[in-house]
Amino acid sequence: MKTVVLMGNPNVGKSGIFSRLTGTRVITSNYAGTTVDVSRGKMRLPDGPAAVIDAPGTYSLTPTNPAEEVAAEILGEADVVVNVVDSTNLERNLYLTLETLERGVPAAVALNLWDEAGHQGITIDVAGLERLLGVPVVPTVGLSGQGIRELVERLGEARPSATIQPMSEEERWVAVGRITGEVQTIAHRHPTLADRLSEASIRPTSGLFIALAVIAAAFLAVRWIGEGLISYVFEPLFDLYTPIAMRASDLLGPGILHEILIGHLIDGEIDYVQSMGLLTTGLFVPFAMILPYIVAFYLVLSILEDTGYLPRLATLADTFFHRLGMHGYGIIPVFLGFGCNVPGALATRVLETKKQRFIAATLMSLAIPCMAQIAMVFGVLGPFGLHYVVMVFVTLALVYVGAGLILNRVVPGECPEIFLEIPPYRAPDLRATATKTWMRVRGFLGEAIPYLFLGILLVNLLYSVGFLDLLAAAFAPVIEAWLGLPAGAAVALLVGFLRKDLAVGMLVPLGMSPEQLVIAVTMLTIYFPCVATFVVLLRELGARGMLAAAGVMVTTALLVGGALRVILIGF
Repeated sequence: MKTVVLMGNPNVGKSGIFSRLTGTRVITSNYAGTTVDVSRGKMRLPDGPAAVIDAPGTYSLTPTNPAEEVAAEILGEADVVVNVVDSTNLERNLYLTLETLERGVPAAVALNLWDEAGHQGITIDVAGLERLLGVPVVPTVGLSGQGIRELVERLGEARPSATIQPMSEEERWVAVGRITGEVQTIAHRHPTLADRLSEASIRPTSGLFIALAVIAAAFLAVRWIGEGLISYVFEPLFDLYTPIAMRASDLLGPGILHEILIGHLIDGEIDYVQSMGLLTTGLFVPFAMILPYIVAFYLVLSILEDTGYLPRLATLADTFFHRLGMHGYGIIPVFLGFGCNVPGALATRVLETKKQRFIAATLMSLAIPCMAQIAMVFGVLGPFGLHYVVMVFVTLALVYVGAGLILNRVVPGECPEIFLEIPPYRAPDLRATATKTWMRVRGFLGEAIPYLFLGILLVNLLYSVGFLDLLAAAFAPVIEAWLGLPAGAAVALLVGFLRKDLAVGMLVPLGMSPEQLVIAVTMLTIYFPCVATFVVLLRELGARGMLAAAGVMVTTALLVGGALRVILIGF
C-alpha cells in the first residue's frame, strides 16, 4: 500500500486537505518515541488504496522543535509527498517546497487557499510554476473541496523533480525569489473590512477589547448551548429513564449490588447527582451534565480555530505569558483546559522547551477548571448568588498569575520568542467544523467516561467497606482546623483525584455554608488534577516532572485554602 504524506507550513489548510482525502475515519496517535500527535487515514487512488499521514506543520526540514523533527522523519516514510502551499504566501512556503523536492521523493504541490489568493489580488501562473518545479501543481480550496478530485487524479503523475537539485540555504532563497517573481503577480487593492479587523485584533489596545469580547461571547455561547441541550434534550430523556431505574432498584433490593448500580435513594427517590450509582449518577453526570457543555465548548473552539482568531489571541497574549515563563501559545492549553484538562495537558506540546511545558501543565492543573467542573461549580454555588461563583474564579486567576510568576523565577530553562504565522480571517466551513467537533467529543467520551465509571465504582466499594470513613477520620483534624470544613469534606477531596466534577457534587449533602463551599470547591480545583489528566501529565512530563508538579499543587492548595479560610470565615 502506498503512503501519501502531506507536508506544509503551519496554518496552510493542510488539515482541510487531509479531511477531504480521508473523510472522518482518522486515527490520531503519538509518533513512535515522541509525544507529538500525528493523524493517519486512508484514501483510494486510481490504482488502489493508500495510507495518508498528516505530518506536523514545519517551516523547514532542518528542525527546531520536536514537531518539526517528526515532520522530517515522516518524510522518509513517503512514497508520494503532497506539499500543501498557501497561495497567499507563496514566497514563504516555497522554501519548504524546494527542500522537499531536493530529497528526490515523488511529489505534487497543492496550491491551497486559492480562493483567498484571488480575493487578495494575487495571480499565480500554475503552468509556469509546474514547469519550474518539475512536479504536478494543482490549485485547491480545502474547506470547499475545490480541486481535490483533480489533486487525487494527478497523484499518479507525482514524480521526483528533474529541475530542482540540491543547493545551499543561500542558493535556495535565491531560487525562491526567482520562482516567485516569475509566476506571481499582485494587483493593488484597497484594504477591506476584514483587513482592518485583522489589524485591530492584534494591536495591544483594540486587540484587548476584541479578545475580551470574543472570550465573553464564546463562554456565553457555551453556556447558552449547553443549558439548551440539558433542558430540551437530556433531562427529558432521563425523565423517561427514571421509571426504568426505579424498577431496577426494586428488583435489586438492599445490598452491595444495589449500592454499586443504583446507589443511595434520597427520600425514596433517585437523585442523579447524589445517588452515586453506575446506572444513575454514572450515566447522568457524564451525559446530562457534562456532555452538553463539552459539545458546546468544542463547537465554539472549532469556530475560533477555523476563522483564524486563535493565532491572533496567542500573539496578543505573548507579553503576558512571557512573564509566566511561556510565550503566547501558552493560552492554547488554557483554552483547551476549560473544555477538558486532558487535551489541555496534551496541548502543552505546542511549547518548545521543557520549562515552558512544565509551567503550562502545572498552571493548567492548578487553576483551570474543566467545563464539567465549571458546570458543577455553577450548580453548587449558583443558588447562593453569583458573587460566590466569582470568588472562586477570581481566586483561581490570582493563583494562576502568582504561581506563574514564581515558577518562572525558580524553574530553570529558556523561554524563546514566539514565531507565529497569522492567517487571514476565513469563514468557517460548517461541515469541517461539525466534523472536528464530533471527533473531539468522541475523543472526550472515550477518555473521560471510563475513568468516571471507574471512579464511581471505586467510591462505592471504598464506601461500602468503610475505607473512606477511615481516611476522612485521619484527615479530619487538617480539614477542620486548617480549612474550616466539616470532616466529611475529606471524602469529596479524596474522590476529586478520581473525578473532580463528581467530587463537587458530593459537597452538596454536607450542608456547608456558601463560604465553606467556596473554600472546598477552590481546593478541589487546585490540589490535584483528575486521574485522567494525571496519567497524561505523567506521560508528558515524566515521573520526576509529574511529582514536582504534584508537590506544587499540594503546597499551593494548602496555602490558598488556609488563606481563604481566614478571609471568608476567620480564625
